[in-house]
Amino acid sequence: MDLKIRNKNVLIVGASKGIGKGIALAFAAEGAKITAVARTKELMEEVRNEALALGCPKFDYVIEDIMKCDTQAFAQSLIDKFGEFDIVVHNVGGSLISRNPLGGAEEWNYALKFNAVASIDMNSVLIPPMQKKGWGRVIQISSISAKMLRGNPLYASAKAFLDAYVTTVGRALAPDGVVLCSVQPGAVAFPGSYWDNYTRTDPARCEDFLRHHQGINRFGTPKEIANVVLFMASEQSSFMPSAIVPVDGANM
Repeated sequence: MDLKIRNKNVLIVGASKGIGKGIALAFAAEGAKITAVARTKELMEEVRNEALALGCPKFDYVIEDIMKCDTQAFAQSLIDKFGEFDIVVHNVGGSLISRNPLGGAEEWNYALKFNAVASIDMNSVLIPPMQKKGWGRVIQISSISAKMLRGNPLYASAKAFLDAYVTTVGRALAPDGVVLCSVQPGAVAFPGSYWDNYTRTDPARCEDFLRHHQGINRFGTPKEIANVVLFMASEQSSFMPSAIVPVDGANM
């Protein structure tokens, strides 16, 4: 299957490790031109070297914390420096935030910005050029928590908000040839991740989780998420605007 990703101009926000790194390397192997954003230069240097070894024709990166910058201005600066993007992947957010269900607006606003609003703000700048040329792909990395609504209530609610944005805004963009979608990873393990740490420190907890919540009875890998992101970024996803795609090992 020809994904027609070679030489596409791809922006990946949150590309230094785990799922984000897996996505970056998958695009590199397809011959895409990549601009990556992350907070840690040393990690980005490692990803860049691996991407170039896979045959990536161009790999640039920018060190930035999207929680501390003007996200619209930052998105415009990326376009000014690297050109308009054909494909954007937002791998941003996380559950390591307040877990207080009765927290105030400050805690909820942080969770929403981290997991949804920062990328939405960037999209307000990144998507209009796609509309003008009649083609584009924007993939939001959500979470199966948005569907199951289990675990940290602030995280799950923020990702559910993100998926509602994908559904509603994706419909509005569909006539313009822009596919806005989300991918919902389930429990994924990679070096340094939440579940990877527990496999060593509390294996019984992992076994109990897998037995009760993972039909496949194992954790996922970044590559398994990246493969779906590649498909959604390709020509083959043209009839899938607003799609919300679970990649969760039969989470239950």
